[in-house]
Amino acid sequence: MRKQTLRLIIQAAAFALTNGYVKGWMSGKIYKGGLKNICVPGLNCYSCPGALLSCPIGSLQAVIGSGRFKVSLYVLGFIGIFGVLLGRLVCGFACPFGLVQDLLYKIPFFKKFRNIPGHKVLKYLKYVILLVFVIVLPMTIVNVVGIGQPWFCEYICPSGTLFGGIPLVIADASLRSAIGWRFWLKVGILLTCVISSIMIYRPFCKYICPLGALYGLFNPVSFYRFKINEDKCNKCGKCQKACDMDIKVWEKPNSTECIRCGKCMEACSEEAITSTWAELKKGLSQRKVPDSKT
Repeated sequence: MRKQTLRLIIQAAAFALTNGYVKGWMSGKIYKGGLKNICVPGLNCYSCPGALLSCPIGSLQAVIGSGRFKVSLYVLGFIGIFGVLLGRLVCGFACPFGLVQDLLYKIPFFKKFRNIPGHKVLKYLKYVILLVFVIVLPMTIVNVVGIGQPWFCEYICPSGTLFGGIPLVIADASLRSAIGWRFWLKVGILLTCVISSIMIYRPFCKYICPLGALYGLFNPVSFYRFKINEDKCNKCGKCQKACDMDIKVWEKPNSTECIRCGKCMEACSEEAITSTWAELKKGLSQRKVPDSKT
């Protein structure tokens, strides 16, 4: 449990660092300085009053729909670097909306559910959202000057509604007078995510998040991976029982659904689950320094 407490602290620290523009929270104004040219690893709305950096998904849509460029090498490279190094560990440790869902799931409820009916099919919905709302629609549906909309940000993203839309509307009377159906659609999506997060572990991450879909593709090949010691593993199922993402870890330790929270390793009494990082540290600690000869 100490590791999960540490994870919660890291999540809180990541939230504070990426949304640390205090003046923005107090004034209800968006920071537009030079740091906004840099992305954060997790999903974090550009329009959040406290955001100092940009969201990679929002940045990707902005470039795709700009009318001048169709591919953002910077954003794709940024996502690729974190994907190659960490995979979906970003989701488990550095995503503000992931932290919100984790806290909501801690609220007592008479029955908790791992997944919703149809999970085996619906878990692929996030890839459809990635393809359609993040890539295809911004690229193909454009205005008279050839600029597309950030469809995911404007019509779906509950993180943007929670951290950006609602705080800005509260702070700015002119925005309140301009509220339309899109705002209420996104509020409805946010409320659905909030309510379902009390009963189901991270429904947004499991079924909707396009950034999680991207990072998940790197899980099998990322530097940080899980490994199963076949000699120790007795396939008891304790890892799956502990896993809130409901993964059969002994069969697929690097599933695209895994957010690297580490609960499976803590639950394994045989210590059959390890990580490449743990093995690297062990190897470095066991390396013997050659005796110097005089």
